[in-house]
Parts: sequence; structure tokens; C-alpha cells
Amino acid sequence: MVLWWAELRGPVGQVVESSYWAWTYASERLRSWAQNRGVGGCGVYVASFPASHLHKPDLEPPPRDMAEAHQAVGFVPSLTPDGADPELAGQVLRNIYLSGLWSWKRHLSRFRNDFLSGVLPASPFSWLFLFSAIQLAWFLQLDPSLGLMEKIKELLPDWAGQHHRLRGVLAAALFASCLWGALIFTLHVALRLLLSYHGWLLEPHGAMSSATKTWLALVRIFSGRRPMLFSYQRSLPRQPVPSVQDTVRKYLESIRPVLSDEDFNWRAVLAQEFLKQQASLLQWYLRLKSWWAANYVSDWWEEFVYLRSRSPLMVNSNYYLTDFLYVTPTPLQAARAGNAVHALLLYRHRLQRQEISPTLLMGMRPLCSAQYERIFNTTRVPGVQKDHLRHLRDSQHVAVLHRGRFFRVGTHSPHGLLPPRALEQQFQRILDDPSPACPHEEHLAALTAAPRGLWAQLRQTLKTRAAHALEAVEGAAFFVSLDPEPAGLTREDPAGSLDAYAHALLAGRGHDRWFDKSFTLIIFSNGKLGLSVEHSWADCPISGHMWEFTLATECFQLGYSADGHCKGCPAPALPPPQRLQWDLPDQVHLSISLALRGAKALSGNIDCHIFPFSHFGKSFIRHCHLSSDSFVQMALQLAHFRGSILPHLRVGHDSLVPGGPDGDSAILHEGGLQLCESHGGQREDRPAVPRPVPRRSGQAPGAAQGGHERAGGRPPPLCALRRVAIPSYAVALPGPGLLGAVATVHQPDPCSADAPV
Repeated sequence: MVLWWAELRGPVGQVVESSYWAWTYASERLRSWAQNRGVGGCGVYVASFPASHLHKPDLEPPPRDMAEAHQAVGFVPSLTPDGADPELAGQVLRNIYLSGLWSWKRHLSRFRNDFLSGVLPASPFSWLFLFSAIQLAWFLQLDPSLGLMEKIKELLPDWAGQHHRLRGVLAAALFASCLWGALIFTLHVALRLLLSYHGWLLEPHGAMSSATKTWLALVRIFSGRRPMLFSYQRSLPRQPVPSVQDTVRKYLESIRPVLSDEDFNWRAVLAQEFLKQQASLLQWYLRLKSWWAANYVSDWWEEFVYLRSRSPLMVNSNYYLTDFLYVTPTPLQAARAGNAVHALLLYRHRLQRQEISPTLLMGMRPLCSAQYERIFNTTRVPGVQKDHLRHLRDSQHVAVLHRGRFFRVGTHSPHGLLPPRALEQQFQRILDDPSPACPHEEHLAALTAAPRGLWAQLRQTLKTRAAHALEAVEGAAFFVSLDPEPAGLTREDPAGSLDAYAHALLAGRGHDRWFDKSFTLIIFSNGKLGLSVEHSWADCPISGHMWEFTLATECFQLGYSADGHCKGCPAPALPPPQRLQWDLPDQVHLSISLALRGAKALSGNIDCHIFPFSHFGKSFIRHCHLSSDSFVQMALQLAHFRGSILPHLRVGHDSLVPGGPDGDSAILHEGGLQLCESHGGQREDRPAVPRPVPRRSGQAPGAAQGGHERAGGRPPPLCALRRVAIPSYAVALPGPGLLGAVATVHQPDPCSADAPV
């Protein structure tokens, strides 16, 4: 009976199945304990079963060290000379009830949030108002439905001529629901048409035309009040497909500053041949996909720029976020970790309930929020040909690494999220644990810094020999690294300390970060924080918003006591963190050593220098009516001009359309080159510069237009054209080699000739 119920899909089947295997595992452990003690023995045995046993029937012997009890799920049965405690069944049934209740609450909460975000700009109260108005009109013998409600009543059951009023109420409710849904659909279409306007992108800073002001007023009317995080996702316009002639023209403009006249003329000839032969067919393929998908290029960009890259993630595909430079709320490492983990989980709770406000440009124009979905519970799983992102709906633990030892720390209790003081206690237990790391366990995380193909093959071996430990790490909400060394800004050597701080966050020692996780929270011994973020799941603004919330919450809202500990009372009865056991075969030992050697070589090749800059900031740049991003990017171009031009330096992705990352915009063009030459002189080894290109009024040299215009940059359709050309044609798109990787990421570009497909 239990197995039949377990086959049912949904929360009921999952709960019953988990309880069945939990009971089976507990029974096996009790029987083993009774055999070891003999008949007539008595005592109390703490039988805690890991979460991995809740989903598979094969039973394994319990761990030898009972101090490594699991804290996520468990009960305390006792054996007496008369048999098992009769209260055991009641405790198990109580755990089953609480687990099922929590599962149903979570499903209902998600359904409620999805419903509320889907009906925006309307609300359930608007349906109630509409239904009341229809009922009132019906009571006054008016028919606002023009006879539709009478037809609906005819389709309802007759019930032997009884309940005539009930049929009228049901007919009015159905008509109100249909009318309400039609109004919501109309509002979504109107808002999508309004958001398709991009004339404000071309206007100079500080000025706004009458058309843009009218557009902003209409957007305010159709946007509704108190939007949720994903309320605007259905109203965002689709990614437009520009003409192929415009795509090729912008490509030629982007490569003109870095080519000689001879090379540029040869590329122009290739471009014309491409337009005459394959361009029209490939463009038709792109339009076909644009009708089917909201963003025709985002999935290809994620796959071919990130997931198909076989280079190590460390340095090549991760970035870092720092702590407060001049403020350290507490020097206690465990206390800072407890507050930071609790703040991150509070952010995840708000994210699940969609209580985070969507990002709005000028307070009106919404941006895509799709990347927020994969902040937590996400792991980049390596593959031989390409990786894939594994995202879980929920996770109630974090994976912790300290001195080469891996731990599983639960973050929830039967009453909800653990308080910061309890989390501090758990981290302090890890810091105080004197047990050494197992052989080769200390450097195990270096495999995540190895080339992706090698790590994919070794992961299959770990999956068969250490499946429980690997699942605990990859299935965690995020990864936590407790570093034994201090970091941060020091007065004695500001520049040197910042360089070491950035290096520690970006690469660490090569074996103390799990680079596959969406992000790794790093806590140093002096209480400094940092974040190492994997790039493929989202861009920096998403993780930056989360990090700002975390720092503000853990420092100012949660706070610390006078002695530096987290506020609240400890929980001595809380079971200690679970130490993860890795059964590493001999063939993995050599691979770990090779991966560590490669990670250290890559880490040693980092050239990163950070220094405080206090001359001016973003407010001064805005006062000059310039884009902050363009200003900084052109400053980097000017700094590199005496060495080499950076043709692949790019600004952020386009968030005006749904679908996540869809490419970046190169900012090197004729105006930028003229700016560099006016400040740095003419280089002898650089090709001849063509005639200046006239600029729009008010546009600074090198200023990126951004958005759908992407002036001076390579548009995303060029990558998409390359992608659709591969299956059927051996198309040599214009400019192989020049359409290289992003300079700051060093990922293979799908538009390059040697891009893996």
C-alpha cells in the first residue's frame, strides 16, 4: 500500500516515499544495534538517517563515528529489554505530518505568487469589483453581457430545476472571469507595445523629448501598483531581429579601427559575398526562431559562450565581490559567517515569494528578471562536450569547506530558518574540530578548477564512489569557505593588501573554492567577507543586488552583540554538522595532483592591481552628461592604447528583452579611436586610420548607445547567423579571429571560426 502511494507524483507521494525509506533505514539500524548489544541489552541509540537515504531503497551501513550525526532529518528511538519504545511510531508520524504540511504550504505559496504576478496590473480585488458590478446590474434587471450569461446558464447542470439562483451566480462568476482575463491580456499587450519604444535610448543625457514624457506617463498607467519580481516578464517585448544588411554594416564599422585598408577591403568583399549567397536564408531561420522564442539568441549565447567552453572556470569564468573596505562589523569568523548565511537565506526567502522589486530604468521601464531564478540552489555540472546548469527548487543546507574538510550544515529546523546565533554555533564547531582531512580530500576542490572535460570524466568516478558527499555539495543552497588566513585592506600596505584580497577572492589557493556552484561565500579569519561568483547563470548586476542586500542586512539589520557574537541565544541541543566522507579511488589521486598544479599555475598568472581612487566618482561623470560605463570603458581603452587596442572589450548585456544574457556590445569604434589618439598620439605599428565618422550632437567619443542600437559594436544577430549556418553550410562569416572572446572572460566566441559547435 505504501509503495503504491509512493508512485504517485506530487508532494503526497514524495512524503510517503521518504517516510517509508526513513522507517526502513531506522529499522535496519535498530536491528544492527540490537545484534551488537545482544539480547537483554538496554540503552539509547541516536538513529539519524541522511537525506540521501530518503530517495533510494539501497541501504548502506551507518557511519562509524556517531558524532557525525545528520542534523537535517532524524528522530531518537530507544530500545529497552521489552522492545522498542511505543512512542517511536508517534514521533515518525509527527515528522511525516510536518513534512507534508511544509510541502503543501510551499506549493500553495508558489501558486499564489505566480498567480499574483501573472494578473498584474490587475489584482484579485479587481475581479471581485467586476463580479459585484455584474451582480448589481443583474439585480437591476440589466444585462451587461448582452445575453452571454443566459447562454452560460443553459450550459450549466439543471439540478432538476432547483438552485436557480446558484446557476445565475455561477454564470455571472464565469462571465466576470472571462471578461477579467480578456482585460488582463489587453493590458499586457498594450504594455508590451509601449515597452517596444526605444527612442529614449538615443536622447542625450539630461534631456527628454515630449514623446518620451508621454511614453513614461502611459507606462506608469499600464504598469500597475506594487509589482512583484516577475510581474513584467510576460509584458517585455521580444528580441527584435534587425536586417542582415544592418548587421553586416555594424560588423564592418566595429572592425574598421583595427584593420589596415587592405585587410578591411578584403573583409568588405567577403561581407558582400555573404549578403548575396547565404544571408537571406539564414536571416529567415532567425526570424522563424524569433516567432517561437521570446529571445532568439539568449540560449545560444549561454551555451556556446559559456557552457561549451572547456577552459577552467577559475579566472576564466568567475568574478568576485568584496566586503566593506573600511568597516568590519566583527572580527569573529564564525559570527560573521552566521549573519551572512542567514542574510543570504533571507534574500532567498524574499526571492521565492517574489518580494524583491523589479529593476526599473528611470523608475518606469522594467528590465528582465529571469536571471534571478538561478541565484541559489544552482550548480554548473561538467560534461565532456558541454556543461549544463542544474537548478533545484529548494535546498535546506549549505556545504562548508574548512582546512580541506567538507561539512554539511543544515539551515532549517522544524520551525523554520535557523537563527544567526545557531548558525554561528555550527560554524564554530567546524572551526574547533581538530580532525584532519582525509588523504587527498584537502585538494579535492581543485578538480573544479581543472579543464571541464577532465573534471567531467573524474566526476563520473566520484558519482559512483562518493555519491552522497557529491550530492551534498552540488545540492547545497550555496558553498561556504572558511579561510584560515586574514584578508582585507590594511593601513600599512593599502595597494598590496587589496591585491592579495582580490587574488584570494578570485582564485584562492586553487583548492579551497568549489567553482561549480553559483557562488561561494568566503569568510576570512579576521571576519572579512567576499564572494566568488560563477558567470554562466547570470551577469554581475544580479549578484551585486543580492550582495548589497546581504551586507546591509547582516551589518545593520541583524547586527552583533557587544562581544562580537550574533544576537540571540545558542542552541546546544542542535546536532553538530555532518562531516562528508569521500571514498576516493586511487586513479583520482593523480588527477587531483595534476589539477592542483594547473590551478596554481593559472592562479600565479593573474595580473591584478587595485588601488583607491578618490579624485572623482560616478556623480561627476553624470554631471558631464556621459554614460558611466562608456566613460570607464574608454578609460581602459586609453590606458591600453600604448600597448594594444582592445577590440573585444564589451559592456553589459541587454536586459530590455526577456531571456537573460544575449551578448555584449563592443565599445571600440571610430569615435573611441579618435579619443585615444587625441590623448596618446599616433602609434607607428598601428594601421592607418580612416577619416573621422561624424557623431550625433551631444554624443561623446566612444559613447556606447547600448540597447538594441548597439552602435559601434557587434550585434547579437551575427552570432545567431553563425549558429544557424553551422548545421547546413560551411559558412566563413566575415572576420574570423577578430570576433574573439570577451577580453575579461576569455571564453570562446560562437562567431569565431574555431568556436566549438
